[in-house]
Amino acid sequence: MKCFSCCMSDETLTKWSLQKSIEEHHDTKVLASYANISFDPDDDRKRLIGKETTKGCKGNATAKVFKYDELCDATNNFNPRNQIDLSPEMEPLDWNTRIKIAVGAAKGLEYLHERANPQVIYRDFKTSNILLDQDFNPKLSDFGLAKVGPTGDNSHVFSRVIGTYGYCAPEYVLTGQLSTKSDVYSFGVVFLEMITGRIVVDNSKPPDERNLVTWAKPLMDHRRKFVLLADPLLDGECPVKGLHQALTVAAMCLQEEPSLRPLMSYVVAALERLVTSDEPEEGKPMGNEHQEHHTSSNGGRLSI
Repeated sequence: MKCFSCCMSDETLTKWSLQKSIEEHHDTKVLASYANISFDPDDDRKRLIGKETTKGCKGNATAKVFKYDELCDATNNFNPRNQIDLSPEMEPLDWNTRIKIAVGAAKGLEYLHERANPQVIYRDFKTSNILLDQDFNPKLSDFGLAKVGPTGDNSHVFSRVIGTYGYCAPEYVLTGQLSTKSDVYSFGVVFLEMITGRIVVDNSKPPDERNLVTWAKPLMDHRRKFVLLADPLLDGECPVKGLHQALTVAAMCLQEEPSLRPLMSYVVAALERLVTSDEPEEGKPMGNEHQEHHTSSNGGRLSI
Protein backbone atom coordinates (compact mmCIF):
# COMPACT_ATOMS: atom_id res chain seq x y z
CA MET A 1 0.00 0.00 0.00
CA LYS A 2 1.43 3.37 -1.03
CA CYS A 3 1.12 5.42 2.13
CA PHE A 4 3.95 7.90 1.68
CA SER A 5 4.65 10.36 -1.09
CA CYS A 6 8.11 8.89 -1.66
CA CYS A 7 6.45 5.61 -2.65
CA MET A 8 4.04 7.16 -5.13
CA SER A 9 4.51 7.54 -8.85
CA ASP A 10 4.75 11.10 -10.17
CA GLU A 11 1.27 10.88 -11.68
CA THR A 12 -0.30 9.55 -8.48
CA LEU A 13 1.52 12.15 -6.37
CA THR A 14 0.34 14.93 -8.66
CA LYS A 15 -3.31 13.84 -8.42
CA TRP A 16 -3.05 13.24 -4.68
CA SER A 17 -1.52 16.66 -3.98
CA LEU A 18 -4.00 18.47 -6.18
CA GLN A 19 -6.99 16.66 -4.69
CA LYS A 20 -5.82 17.56 -1.21
CA SER A 21 -5.54 21.22 -2.16
CA ILE A 22 -8.98 21.21 -3.75
CA GLU A 23 -10.56 19.69 -0.66
CA GLU A 24 -9.06 22.51 1.42
CA HIS A 25 -10.54 25.18 -0.82
CA HIS A 26 -14.17 24.50 -1.70
CA ASP A 27 -14.95 28.11 -2.57
CA THR A 28 -15.13 28.17 -6.37
CA LYS A 29 -13.89 31.74 -6.59
CA VAL A 30 -10.78 30.83 -4.61
CA LEU A 31 -10.32 27.74 -6.76
CA ALA A 32 -10.54 29.79 -9.95
CA SER A 33 -7.99 32.27 -8.62
CA TYR A 34 -5.55 29.51 -7.73
CA ALA A 35 -5.88 28.03 -11.21
CA ASN A 36 -5.05 31.39 -12.75
CA ILE A 37 -1.75 31.76 -10.89
CA SER A 38 -0.49 28.20 -10.90
CA PHE A 39 3.23 28.28 -11.67
CA ASP A 40 3.90 24.59 -12.26
CA PRO A 41 5.14 24.11 -15.86
CA ASP A 42 4.30 20.42 -16.03
CA ASP A 43 1.75 19.87 -18.81
CA ASP A 44 0.04 16.94 -17.07
CA ARG A 45 -0.53 18.93 -13.93
CA LYS A 46 -1.80 21.91 -15.92
CA ARG A 47 -4.33 19.68 -17.69
CA LEU A 48 -5.43 18.21 -14.37
CA ILE A 49 -5.85 21.67 -12.84
CA GLY A 50 -7.99 22.63 -15.82
CA LYS A 51 -10.25 19.60 -15.40
CA GLU A 52 -10.69 20.07 -11.67
CA THR A 53 -11.32 23.81 -12.02
CA THR A 54 -14.00 23.14 -14.64
CA LYS A 55 -15.75 20.72 -12.31
CA GLY A 56 -15.46 23.00 -9.30
CA CYS A 57 -16.39 26.26 -10.99
CA LYS A 58 -19.44 24.86 -12.81
CA GLY A 59 -20.62 27.68 -15.09
CA ASN A 60 -17.52 29.82 -14.70
CA ALA A 61 -14.85 29.80 -17.39
CA THR A 62 -11.42 28.28 -16.92
CA ALA A 63 -8.41 30.51 -17.46
CA LYS A 64 -5.04 29.73 -18.97
CA VAL A 65 -2.48 28.49 -16.44
CA PHE A 66 0.64 30.64 -16.77
CA LYS A 67 4.15 29.33 -16.28
CA TYR A 68 6.34 31.19 -13.81
CA ASP A 69 8.63 32.61 -16.50
CA GLU A 70 5.62 33.74 -18.56
CA LEU A 71 4.24 35.64 -15.60
CA CYS A 72 7.65 37.20 -14.95
CA ASP A 73 7.84 38.37 -18.57
CA ALA A 74 4.29 39.72 -18.51
CA THR A 75 4.86 41.72 -15.33
CA ASN A 76 8.33 42.96 -16.26
CA ASN A 77 7.09 46.53 -16.59
CA PHE A 78 5.24 46.54 -13.28
CA ASN A 79 6.71 49.32 -11.20
CA PRO A 80 4.96 51.63 -8.73
CA ARG A 81 6.41 54.60 -10.59
CA ASN A 82 4.58 53.49 -13.74
CA GLN A 83 1.18 53.61 -12.11
CA ILE A 84 -0.96 56.69 -11.49
CA ASP A 85 1.51 59.59 -11.38
CA LEU A 86 4.53 60.22 -13.58
CA SER A 87 7.71 61.66 -12.12
CA PRO A 88 9.21 64.59 -14.09
CA GLU A 89 11.93 62.48 -15.71
CA MET A 90 9.50 59.87 -17.08
CA GLU A 91 7.90 60.06 -20.51
CA PRO A 92 4.17 59.39 -20.93
CA LEU A 93 2.98 56.78 -23.42
CA ASP A 94 2.79 58.23 -26.92
CA TRP A 95 -0.31 57.99 -29.07
CA ASN A 96 0.82 55.03 -31.18
CA THR A 97 1.76 52.99 -28.10
CA ARG A 98 -1.64 53.59 -26.56
CA ILE A 99 -3.38 52.45 -29.74
CA LYS A 100 -1.08 49.42 -29.94
CA ILE A 101 -2.07 48.40 -26.40
CA ALA A 102 -5.75 48.94 -27.20
CA VAL A 103 -5.50 46.76 -30.32
CA GLY A 104 -3.84 43.92 -28.41
CA ALA A 105 -6.39 44.04 -25.58
CA ALA A 106 -9.25 44.15 -28.09
CA LYS A 107 -7.86 41.07 -29.84
CA GLY A 108 -7.90 39.24 -26.50
CA LEU A 109 -11.60 39.97 -26.07
CA GLU A 110 -12.27 39.14 -29.71
CA TYR A 111 -10.77 35.69 -29.17
CA LEU A 112 -12.86 35.04 -26.04
CA HIS A 113 -16.09 36.24 -27.68
CA GLU A 114 -15.84 35.00 -31.25
CA ARG A 115 -13.27 32.20 -31.46
CA ALA A 116 -13.27 30.43 -28.10
CA ASN A 117 -15.51 27.40 -27.77
CA PRO A 118 -17.44 27.75 -25.54
CA GLN A 119 -17.75 31.51 -25.74
CA VAL A 120 -16.31 33.34 -22.73
CA ILE A 121 -17.46 36.58 -21.10
CA TYR A 122 -14.49 38.19 -19.35
CA ARG A 123 -16.67 40.22 -16.94
CA ASP A 124 -13.83 42.14 -15.27
CA PHE A 125 -12.09 43.99 -18.11
CA LYS A 126 -10.20 46.96 -16.64
CA THR A 127 -6.81 48.62 -16.95
CA SER A 128 -5.24 46.81 -13.99
CA ASN A 129 -5.99 43.45 -15.63
CA ILE A 130 -3.92 44.28 -18.71
CA LEU A 131 -0.33 43.10 -18.34
CA LEU A 132 2.41 44.69 -20.45
CA ASP A 133 5.80 43.28 -21.40
CA GLN A 134 8.89 45.43 -21.99
CA ASP A 135 7.69 46.19 -25.54
CA PHE A 136 4.21 47.14 -24.29
CA ASN A 137 2.58 44.06 -25.78
CA PRO A 138 -0.60 43.45 -23.73
CA LYS A 139 -1.92 40.25 -22.18
CA LEU A 140 -5.20 39.83 -20.35
CA SER A 141 -4.98 38.47 -16.82
CA ASP A 142 -7.16 37.48 -13.85
CA PHE A 143 -9.98 35.36 -15.25
CA GLY A 144 -11.44 34.72 -11.80
CA LEU A 145 -14.79 36.33 -12.73
CA ALA A 146 -14.98 34.98 -16.29
CA LYS A 147 -18.26 33.33 -17.26
CA VAL A 148 -19.23 30.89 -19.99
CA GLY A 149 -21.40 32.74 -22.51
CA PRO A 150 -25.02 32.00 -23.47
CA THR A 151 -25.86 28.92 -25.50
CA GLY A 152 -28.46 28.20 -28.13
CA ASP A 153 -30.75 31.09 -28.97
CA ASN A 154 -30.03 32.93 -25.72
CA SER A 155 -28.40 36.34 -26.07
CA HIS A 156 -27.31 36.66 -22.45
CA VAL A 157 -26.99 34.92 -19.11
CA PHE A 158 -28.01 36.18 -15.69
CA SER A 159 -25.44 36.49 -12.95
CA ARG A 160 -24.96 38.03 -9.55
CA VAL A 161 -23.53 41.51 -10.11
CA ILE A 162 -19.81 41.51 -9.32
CA GLY A 163 -16.99 43.44 -10.89
CA THR A 164 -15.26 46.79 -10.56
CA TYR A 165 -17.28 49.96 -10.15
CA GLY A 166 -17.16 52.19 -13.22
CA TYR A 167 -16.34 49.44 -15.70
CA CYS A 168 -19.56 47.40 -15.55
CA ALA A 169 -22.17 47.82 -18.29
CA PRO A 170 -25.38 49.55 -17.12
CA GLU A 171 -27.70 46.63 -18.01
CA TYR A 172 -25.50 44.28 -15.97
CA VAL A 173 -25.54 46.60 -12.95
CA LEU A 174 -29.31 47.08 -13.11
CA THR A 175 -30.54 43.59 -13.97
CA GLY A 176 -27.64 41.13 -13.80
CA GLN A 177 -28.01 40.56 -17.55
CA LEU A 178 -24.58 39.57 -18.83
CA SER A 179 -23.37 39.13 -22.41
CA THR A 180 -20.28 39.70 -24.52
CA LYS A 181 -21.63 43.22 -25.13
CA SER A 182 -21.01 43.84 -21.42
CA ASP A 183 -17.30 43.33 -22.10
CA VAL A 184 -17.55 45.68 -25.09
CA TYR A 185 -18.82 48.41 -22.79
CA SER A 186 -15.94 47.79 -20.37
CA PHE A 187 -13.50 48.01 -23.25
CA GLY A 188 -14.98 51.40 -24.15
CA VAL A 189 -14.31 52.63 -20.61
CA VAL A 190 -10.71 51.40 -20.67
CA PHE A 191 -10.09 52.88 -24.12
CA LEU A 192 -11.46 56.21 -22.90
CA GLU A 193 -9.01 56.06 -19.99
CA MET A 194 -6.16 55.51 -22.44
CA ILE A 195 -7.24 58.44 -24.61
CA THR A 196 -7.83 60.93 -21.80
CA GLY A 197 -5.20 59.86 -19.27
CA ARG A 198 -7.91 59.93 -16.59
CA ILE A 199 -9.02 57.15 -14.29
CA VAL A 200 -12.59 55.90 -14.45
CA VAL A 201 -13.62 57.42 -11.12
CA ASP A 202 -11.57 60.28 -9.66
CA ASN A 203 -12.97 61.85 -6.49
CA SER A 204 -10.31 64.56 -6.58
CA LYS A 205 -12.05 66.12 -9.58
CA PRO A 206 -14.97 68.56 -9.49
CA PRO A 207 -18.30 66.73 -9.03
CA ASP A 208 -19.26 66.89 -12.72
CA GLU A 209 -15.91 65.38 -13.76
CA ARG A 210 -15.52 62.57 -11.24
CA ASN A 211 -17.10 59.88 -13.41
CA LEU A 212 -15.09 59.63 -16.62
CA VAL A 213 -17.89 58.36 -18.88
CA THR A 214 -20.45 60.90 -17.63
CA TRP A 215 -17.97 63.74 -18.13
CA ALA A 216 -16.71 62.58 -21.52
CA LYS A 217 -19.94 61.71 -23.35
CA PRO A 218 -21.11 65.28 -24.07
CA LEU A 219 -17.64 66.22 -25.32
CA MET A 220 -17.39 63.15 -27.52
CA ASP A 221 -20.47 64.29 -29.45
CA HIS A 222 -19.31 67.89 -29.89
CA ARG A 223 -17.78 68.88 -33.26
CA ARG A 224 -15.07 71.05 -31.72
CA LYS A 225 -14.82 70.27 -28.03
CA PHE A 226 -13.85 66.62 -28.51
CA VAL A 227 -10.19 67.74 -28.53
CA LEU A 228 -10.59 68.51 -24.80
CA LEU A 229 -10.58 64.74 -24.23
CA ALA A 230 -6.99 64.22 -25.38
CA ASP A 231 -4.55 63.51 -22.56
CA PRO A 232 -2.69 66.80 -21.93
CA LEU A 233 0.51 64.78 -21.43
CA LEU A 234 0.43 63.98 -25.15
CA ASP A 235 1.38 67.64 -25.54
CA GLY A 236 -0.41 67.98 -28.85
CA GLU A 237 1.33 64.95 -30.39
CA CYS A 238 -1.95 63.39 -31.37
CA PRO A 239 -3.55 63.60 -34.84
CA VAL A 240 -6.94 65.27 -34.69
CA LYS A 241 -8.42 62.84 -37.20
CA GLY A 242 -7.05 59.85 -35.27
CA LEU A 243 -8.39 61.24 -31.99
CA HIS A 244 -11.83 61.72 -33.52
CA GLN A 245 -11.87 58.19 -34.93
CA ALA A 246 -10.68 56.72 -31.62
CA LEU A 247 -13.40 58.56 -29.73
CA THR A 248 -15.96 57.33 -32.26
CA VAL A 249 -14.94 53.73 -31.48
CA ALA A 250 -15.14 54.42 -27.74
CA ALA A 251 -18.58 56.03 -28.13
CA MET A 252 -19.89 53.01 -30.03
CA CYS A 253 -18.68 50.69 -27.27
CA LEU A 254 -20.32 52.88 -24.61
CA GLN A 255 -23.82 52.79 -26.09
CA GLU A 256 -26.49 52.36 -23.41
CA GLU A 257 -28.33 49.73 -25.49
CA PRO A 258 -26.24 46.52 -25.68
CA SER A 259 -27.47 45.60 -29.19
CA LEU A 260 -26.01 48.86 -30.56
CA ARG A 261 -22.50 48.07 -29.37
CA PRO A 262 -20.18 46.57 -32.01
CA LEU A 263 -18.60 43.13 -32.05
CA MET A 264 -15.00 43.09 -30.87
CA SER A 265 -13.87 41.99 -34.35
CA TYR A 266 -15.23 45.30 -35.66
CA VAL A 267 -13.45 47.18 -32.88
CA VAL A 268 -10.16 45.44 -33.73
CA ALA A 269 -10.50 46.31 -37.42
CA ALA A 270 -11.29 49.95 -36.61
CA LEU A 271 -8.39 50.30 -34.18
CA GLU A 272 -5.89 48.68 -36.52
CA ARG A 273 -6.59 51.48 -39.00
CA LEU A 274 -5.50 53.96 -36.35
CA VAL A 275 -2.05 52.45 -35.92
CA THR A 276 0.42 54.72 -37.68
CA SER A 277 4.05 54.29 -38.60
CA ASP A 278 6.93 56.33 -37.15
CA GLU A 279 6.96 58.43 -40.31
CA PRO A 280 5.35 61.90 -40.25
CA GLU A 281 1.66 61.76 -41.12
CA GLU A 282 -0.18 63.83 -43.64
CA GLY A 283 -2.86 64.59 -41.06
CA LYS A 284 -2.12 67.45 -38.69
CA PRO A 285 -1.23 66.77 -35.08
CA MET A 286 -2.99 68.88 -32.52
CA GLY A 287 -0.97 72.05 -32.32
CA ASN A 288 -0.79 75.18 -30.24
CA GLU A 289 -4.33 76.20 -31.12
CA HIS A 290 -5.57 73.63 -28.61
CA GLN A 291 -2.98 74.09 -25.89
CA GLU A 292 -5.28 76.26 -23.79
CA HIS A 293 -7.75 73.35 -23.68
CA HIS A 294 -5.06 70.88 -22.61
CA THR A 295 -3.92 72.86 -19.62
CA SER A 296 -7.47 72.92 -18.27
CA SER A 297 -8.02 69.14 -18.22
CA ASN A 298 -5.11 67.65 -16.34
CA GLY A 299 -6.02 64.04 -15.56
CA GLY A 300 -4.55 61.00 -13.81
CA ARG A 301 -2.41 58.42 -15.54
CA LEU A 302 -3.38 54.96 -16.65
CA SER A 303 -2.85 52.06 -14.28
CA ILE A 304 -1.51 49.71 -16.97
